[in-house]
Amino acid sequence: SSQNLSEEFAEAARQLKTEAPRIQFGKIDVTHQHDLRKEFNIQEFPTVKFFVDGGREDPIDCKGVRQASAFITWVKRRTGPSTVLINSTDQAEAIIHADNLAVIGFFKELHNDSVEVFCETARDVPEMPFGMTASEDVCANYGIQKNTLVVFKKGKPVHNEVLEDGRQNKLYLTRLIKTFTLDLVTEYNLETSVKIFDVPVENHILLFTPKNSETFNAIYENYKSAAEEFRGKIMFVLVDTNETRNGRVFEYFRIRDIDVPAVRILNLTSDTKYKMPADEVTVENLKEFCQSYLNGKAKLHLSSEDIPEDWDKMPVKVLVGKNFNRIAF
Repeated sequence: SSQNLSEEFAEAARQLKTEAPRIQFGKIDVTHQHDLRKEFNIQEFPTVKFFVDGGREDPIDCKGVRQASAFITWVKRRTGPSTVLINSTDQAEAIIHADNLAVIGFFKELHNDSVEVFCETARDVPEMPFGMTASEDVCANYGIQKNTLVVFKKGKPVHNEVLEDGRQNKLYLTRLIKTFTLDLVTEYNLETSVKIFDVPVENHILLFTPKNSETFNAIYENYKSAAEEFRGKIMFVLVDTNETRNGRVFEYFRIRDIDVPAVRILNLTSDTKYKMPADEVTVENLKEFCQSYLNGKAKLHLSSEDIPEDWDKMPVKVLVGKNFNRIAF
């Protein structure tokens, strides 16, 4: 909530006042400041912007940060180094085990495009520690031979991403790393919904199925297998159709009991929906659907009921989404 974020923001200001007095925190109620709201194009609340060197132009947006500790890290990484330089395996191990999650960049040398992209990514992911190394000993200890970003969870490597100069995109890396704050498949509920929207992945795939059905385990395993391949590109969400509190989600996607199990993709930016053409929730069908969507080949899903058999028997014709264009225009 806005109130909660405001409190965390104030806590960050308190802690940084002694540590970094040059960084000033301010709060504006834009309900009375229409000019400022217009100047900085404030569309949603709360919005946090960071102004550098007294410049009013192009402030940096601080998105998806909710905890005081993350605010502090975000600001520190904007005003100083964004990653810790690692020179020994002991140092690497200390960072890897300090938190639930850690990201380490292993490089041949510390002056190339990949290092720059890695450091920029670290600025945008304040929720976890970032370290980087060009030490041959450290790289050898983890069996790394190429420039590689490794995500560690609970001290164990869970993802390796080879970084090639000029090939890697900061936004993709940011999305990929942030997905590790959630499970591979996240079940939708009131608590997780906020976390799901905090991860900046705009493509969501949703599996609608009752969790107590006999086929659930098999379907869920297939869904998880497909999720592994599209991590960072598509967020995999599970919606339990037996949970009455999920009613608004079913309504939004027009899911009925007879439709389940159903699979839909939603693009958050354009608010467009896509329906998986196949009925069977197999790994193959899921992968095909996701790939066709990412390639821009998936067909838009326009919710419509079937055309009634007697739609044109009476003087007033019955129109539904599927025959509306053809008859009306």
